[in-house]
Amino acid sequence: MSPSEQSYDAIVIGAGVIGTAITCELARRGWRVLGVDRNPGAGQGSTSASSAIVRFTYSTRAGVAMAYEGLQYWLRWPQHAGTCDEAGYAGFSQCGMVTLLSDAEDHLLPVPHFDALGVPYEIWDCGETVARLGPLDLSRFGPPRQLGDPQFWAEPTSQLRGALWSPESGYIGDPQLAAHNLRLAAELAGAEFLFGVTVTGIAGAGRAEGVVLADGTEVAAPVVVNVAGPHSSAVNELAGVVADMSITTRPLRKEVYHVPPPPGADFEHDGVVMADVDCGCYVRPEVGNNMLIGSLELDATDFEWLGTDEIDDCSQDLSREQWETHVLRFARRMPDLGLPRQPRGIVGVYDVTDDWIPIYDRTSLDGFYVAIGTSGNQFKNAAVAGHCMAELIGAVEAGHDHDTDPVVVTGKHTGFDIDMGTFSRRRDLHGSSMSVLG
Repeated sequence: MSPSEQSYDAIVIGAGVIGTAITCELARRGWRVLGVDRNPGAGQGSTSASSAIVRFTYSTRAGVAMAYEGLQYWLRWPQHAGTCDEAGYAGFSQCGMVTLLSDAEDHLLPVPHFDALGVPYEIWDCGETVARLGPLDLSRFGPPRQLGDPQFWAEPTSQLRGALWSPESGYIGDPQLAAHNLRLAAELAGAEFLFGVTVTGIAGAGRAEGVVLADGTEVAAPVVVNVAGPHSSAVNELAGVVADMSITTRPLRKEVYHVPPPPGADFEHDGVVMADVDCGCYVRPEVGNNMLIGSLELDATDFEWLGTDEIDDCSQDLSREQWETHVLRFARRMPDLGLPRQPRGIVGVYDVTDDWIPIYDRTSLDGFYVAIGTSGNQFKNAAVAGHCMAELIGAVEAGHDHDTDPVVVTGKHTGFDIDMGTFSRRRDLHGSSMSVLG
């Protein structure tokens, strides 16, 4: 029987790691759910290009609570996925994370929330940072500049303050596999998926009634959830809900680089995740004893915004100029790093909000929900975001007025209260880091 001949309780647009998580959670609550995605399989869009760092360094209490709750899912991933996947399970490497402390105070925004929630951390001075991490140059090199800037190689005159250490952080080595695990878990719970299709319309007047696909097929459901990643703003336009939103999303092309560590270093096993606001980059271990280096988007020239019609056709080639800029930024911090002859890395497209904090919310169109603006810093929250969105959708569909009385979700593992009003489409700009750090 084709999807157009069936009745669904909900349609989820997007089968990345968050879309599959929402599909899975709704299906486990007894909903008949259809997931649709323009890609050939789960997690083959932005998810596949994610750095998949698991950290808790967010600027809001709800963000920290959500991320620490999300950690508990990764620690129990096979149990959460709950099905035998022949491809195996996404593995969590709990190597810890260090945030170097510069003049900026943004990196300390999470600390009061860590204290309130009991999230473990340590503050190191420069001596302890070098003792723990090895030969790093803790000079102040910032602010982040492009390689062509005359000040790029300027001699530093002072040192950083030390580091914020988060021992329970880490990363997922295969982000696409995590989405695949969730897809199978959702199917085990009764969900269906339709891949290789594009949504071109949202059916209904006054309330969502389903979706229209590019071939003209209409699939009916009283609930539609937009988790379309970089295409989410276009889907919102189809639904006519943009005017009601004070926070918007834009697609951002992103390059992340694979670089071998200094000679003799076993960074894959001994390295940690590092956020370096001073140099404007983040680093994490990568398979094959590599380092993965990405930008924190603190320099306006690091941004490569795309039009909605450019997403699918944007260049997959690495920019030599950006490769050299970002690798050499971190090479100042790690002098033995060097610059390989040939650029290596991946290109993805992120879905970014104005303040880099996601939108998990209902919309002005009844039955139409959004989990958007998640790219770059929400992979770690996939499982808990699925739970939170399912709770929010269930409450609103039962008559709860989320706009005036925001839903508060209790974490299943930590018991933390997660105020979903923090992620409202109508919020004022949060006083966040205004970067991928959130």
